Amino acid sequence: MAGLTEAEDISDIAFAYMGSKALFAAIKFDIFTTLAAGPLDAGTLAQRVGLPTERCRTLMTALTSLDLTTVDDDGTFANSPAAAAFLVKGAKYDFSDYLERQVGQQMYPLMDQIDDALSGDMAEDATDSYDKWFSDPEEARLYSESQHAGSLGPARGLAKRVDLSGVRTLLDVGGGTGAFAITLCKANPDLTATVIDFPNVAALGETYVADAGLSDRVTYRHVNALEGDWPDGQDAILMSYLFSGVPDHAHEGLIAKAFAHLAPGGRLLIHDFVVDADLSGPKNTALWQLQHTAFTPEARSLDDDWLAKAIETAGFTDVAVGPLIPGMTKLAQGTRP
Repeated sequence: MAGLTEAEDISDIAFAYMGSKALFAAIKFDIFTTLAAGPLDAGTLAQRVGLPTERCRTLMTALTSLDLTTVDDDGTFANSPAAAAFLVKGAKYDFSDYLERQVGQQMYPLMDQIDDALSGDMAEDATDSYDKWFSDPEEARLYSESQHAGSLGPARGLAKRVDLSGVRTLLDVGGGTGAFAITLCKANPDLTATVIDFPNVAALGETYVADAGLSDRVTYRHVNALEGDWPDGQDAILMSYLFSGVPDHAHEGLIAKAFAHLAPGGRLLIHDFVVDADLSGPKNTALWQLQHTAFTPEARSLDDDWLAKAIETAGFTDVAVGPLIPGMTKLAQGTRP
């Protein structure tokens, strides 16, 4: 018979939505950035962020219960170490825009159609692909700007994990605003990159590349990655967060296309939400896969065993799959003989 502990676990899952909303509200009202200057009591904090005191106190109590903030005996609130590192605007690892704008403003509303996506009963005018979603310039801008912030951390992780010192040409398929291409080119002075993405995304990405002073080394092809031509003879091909955003029947073709466009000895890098082979998790990875299903109904629940076998079947050697963002994403690698 189920006990109280099990019921509490289920309640935690059910209330996760409320916790997320508390986080998004705190980012919107600059709670974490305001507290970066030092601890404040609820009244002073409320005045600085423009909220009524009791509503601010209610929000702060919720944030403290989530371990995003702390409270001292004198009633002053402060950022937790995690909030200070990741949720303060302008901090090195800040991805608050990604959470508030892309997750809060875009993906959460799209999760309302998850039932219809799972059952196959989505309306004709529903958002059922990135192609349709990003045909709207404003939606493409909001998603891409926030995704850029969210991708910089993983890009730095990839740059540290993978030695690209001997690589001269990189093809970044579905590379968005170029967070990975920019980061990898900065880490490898001899590297040049070509990024392929939707026109509305590519146009925005070119501004990020220009701001980074890399327009001579990072160029764009304004086309759907599933349909456009790829340059031949690449030393490396990267597909980050691409497989989770396209139909499952496109995966083998993408791997085969990568093999065909790599030079001998070229390297394939696939970074995405990849669950364990036994399909038990990780939890965050599994939930991200589910939310992608809401607007990509034919998306695959990508697992490391299937991915490794698919890469090997395409002819790659030295295949390996391992974590990149612990508990969240994995990096698959393979070499064209």
